[in-house]
Amino acid sequence: MDTYFTSTLFRKTLAALSGLFLVLFLVGHLVGNLQLIFATGDSGQKQFNEYALFMTTNPAVKVLSIITYSSIFFHTLLTIYLAIQSKRKRPIKYEVSSGSENSSWASRNMPILGILILIFIVIHMKSFWYEMHFGVIGDDPNGNKDLYTVTVVAFKELWYTIFYVFSMVILAYHLHHGISSGFQTIGLNTRKYVNLIQRFALAFSIIIPAAFASIPIILFLRSINAG
Repeated sequence: MDTYFTSTLFRKTLAALSGLFLVLFLVGHLVGNLQLIFATGDSGQKQFNEYALFMTTNPAVKVLSIITYSSIFFHTLLTIYLAIQSKRKRPIKYEVSSGSENSSWASRNMPILGILILIFIVIHMKSFWYEMHFGVIGDDPNGNKDLYTVTVVAFKELWYTIFYVFSMVILAYHLHHGISSGFQTIGLNTRKYVNLIQRFALAFSIIIPAAFASIPIILFLRSINAG
């Protein structure tokens, strides 16, 4: 017998809540990463590496990391499952459809956007998270693992900088639709708040990805000037 906890609505609610939690994670992650461009030189290296050490050893942060990884995992599985389920319910494509008139490009391509973001996450974690935990990287003059240098060197590569910036464009589209639909799913996107939520979704989906994208661009330009 179907219950709320086995219903599509429950799965959509879990996908929305996990997605909105990851929105909060993005803000915190951005604040930490902005040190790479605002704190420079030896002091910047020391500050960022101490931050990286704290983020990988503090017990509370470790618990938060587990929640974050779980949210990414469940959000990905749920959204893919819901997309497949939705497609199965509409197996016949009509010759004339007004779907494009009633929905945005992002809403019609959320599964593709999600897969591209997942590919970015895997490559990004291999480049930095894996290296910090399991890679053989040098220490800075203060004896901390030198993730700062690993990051700066990575963004000396033009292809990786372009890949990162492109991924942030994809993230922007994903966020714009995802935030609005997430609030709608949990019942907050009411007539009273719909305009506020739409403005917030638009602003957030532009500002946060743009700020992330600025980091590799600035580091790449600095590497050119230094060379």
